[in-house]
Amino acid sequence: MKFSTKLGLWFFICLLIIESVSMLVLHRHVVDSLVKEELDSLLARGNSHRDVLETSFTPETLQHIVLMESNTDTEVVIIDENGSVIDSSVQKRNLPHYIIQSAPLTREVVVQDDWKQEAFIATVSPFLSEDGSTGYVYMLKSTNSLQKVIQQLNHHFAIAVVIIMFFLLVTNIFLIKLLTKPLIRMKDATHKISNGDFSVKLPVKTKDELGELAESIQSLANHLNHLQKERKEFLASISHELRTPLTYIKGYADLGRKPNLAESARLEYLNIIHEESTRVSSMLEDLFEMAKMDQNTFSIQPQRMDIEKFIRPIYEKARPAFENAGIHLMFKPNQSFEVLIDPRRFEQIVLNVLDNALKYSSAGSTTTIQLNKIGNESSLSIKDEGKGIPEEEIPFILDRFYRVEKSRSRLTGGVGLGLAIVSELVEAHGATLSINSKQHVGTAVTIVWKEIEDDKNSTD
Repeated sequence: MKFSTKLGLWFFICLLIIESVSMLVLHRHVVDSLVKEELDSLLARGNSHRDVLETSFTPETLQHIVLMESNTDTEVVIIDENGSVIDSSVQKRNLPHYIIQSAPLTREVVVQDDWKQEAFIATVSPFLSEDGSTGYVYMLKSTNSLQKVIQQLNHHFAIAVVIIMFFLLVTNIFLIKLLTKPLIRMKDATHKISNGDFSVKLPVKTKDELGELAESIQSLANHLNHLQKERKEFLASISHELRTPLTYIKGYADLGRKPNLAESARLEYLNIIHEESTRVSSMLEDLFEMAKMDQNTFSIQPQRMDIEKFIRPIYEKARPAFENAGIHLMFKPNQSFEVLIDPRRFEQIVLNVLDNALKYSSAGSTTTIQLNKIGNESSLSIKDEGKGIPEEEIPFILDRFYRVEKSRSRLTGGVGLGLAIVSELVEAHGATLSINSKQHVGTAVTIVWKEIEDDKNSTD
């Protein structure tokens, strides 16, 4: 059975029970009110006759009262204190037993209210006339007329129930469609997602649980769609980046195998093969690093280190490469500080950023390594005066395999994994990475540590 059918039946049964109980209570209340109204009317008429008899207890008065009730749908029976009938609009053989066997009463009461089983409903009003005569005025009303009114009432209630049930059914169908429509859309969306189609659109119009569920499914679809695009780009990038050096390796290896090749040319070809092999090895090492990060098997071994003492050997190591390219490399330790870092991994971060600065800077420019500490923030910044990055490219620069140089020129090198690895490593160190760049001005890569209370206590 479908969920919509179950939900519809559940709603219908619940509403049917509520409606049935409500109608039964209402019917009972209306019938009780009708019977009570009739009994109150009988008591009022009996009290009126009693008042007359207490003022004038004469045969003419008795006859007049009986005559009055004979022309209405009510009956009157007047008896004395001994239970003998003085006058009546009902034949004695038709008198109810509770009148003939009545007990002494001191005030007006309802003596019979069973309209279902008895022939009459009845009230009694005791009287005491001025001449000392006592007795009782019984007012009776046939239950046949009352039952006819109640039957008509039942008929109207039955019509009302049918109408209400019809509108209840229509409303139930409408509500079920309204509630299950978004669920059906979400089911179709998840079916598409399970089949690999992530281009689903779920309009989120409500702020309730269904809206939150639709938003979650939409976010999942968007994320999976992004992952699918990244996967395709990853495979395309890997195939492209591996094909080029492997083509060089194979081509120059074939050339180097020629028997009558000059030794100088053979050595040149071997150098090219070695260079391309190193390039492939470096790229595979980067890929293994990224795989470790994705599988959560990547870990760092942090140590508390003086950042100036740590950076200076790296600066001395990198300076010759910059000087060979005609680029001035400067180190400005404005303020030293201690941080928790993994020496090997953090050296990888710094060298990777410096390598990018070297690749994209021209001769005569300056690259600066700078240390700063302001308040509870400590930072390492590497600024170059290179080509810079277009503003629209900056949000994607940390994506894997993303390169500003779309041509993938071998002169610039790299496969677009460098900054992605840097970002992951910086995050693993509990720091934040920011990149500010302007075309033809340069790029600044900044790593910031925020000093927390535990760090202060441990330093103290």
